[in-house]
Amino acid sequence: MTENSRGNDSTVRIAQQPEADELLGRSPLAALIGMLLDQQVPMEWAFTGPYTLAGRMGSDDLDAREIAAYDPEAFTGLFTTKPALHRYPGAMAKRVQQLCRYLVAEYDGEASAVWADASTGADLLERLNALPGFGTQKAQIFLALLGKRFGVRPPGWREAAGPYGEEGSHRSVADITGPESLAEVRAHKQRIKAAAKASRRAT
Repeated sequence: MTENSRGNDSTVRIAQQPEADELLGRSPLAALIGMLLDQQVPMEWAFTGPYTLAGRMGSDDLDAREIAAYDPEAFTGLFTTKPALHRYPGAMAKRVQQLCRYLVAEYDGEASAVWADASTGADLLERLNALPGFGTQKAQIFLALLGKRFGVRPPGWREAAGPYGEEGSHRSVADITGPESLAEVRAHKQRIKAAAKASRRAT
């Protein structure tokens, strides 16, 4: 991701596809969109989405202003073209445009501006939580991703990220560094689902 605390692009292995991961590592908007897409689909599918979208838009990166101004019907077409970018391509196309319009209105179209001058972890969490499509959990996971993989670490970032900020955890995409950790995160998610299912049966 451009301009992290070390001044270099970051290496991530979330998508498990070199070209898609390379884009996530250098493009703040790609990382945000990948996080937005990360629901009700496998993590690799969600985080490959930005790379696929950029290719369909004829570019090697994503631009919030271009996406915000894109004809909604045509933009939906970019998502629904097979292979679809998401399990719910129409709804997610709309959410991506909403996110980009918000970035244009509030941050001059610069995704990195959301966290560039955040004074504390709590401040950053508030900013992320205000993004269209980002609830508290998604905001905390992305905050943990910024801290663990991109070197964005304002004071109190781990605390603001809640359990996702814990060092050595395997709870979310923030903890993925390769195939093994991906499997561990997936196993954790499956245990959570199984426990929730068992709890519903007991009531």
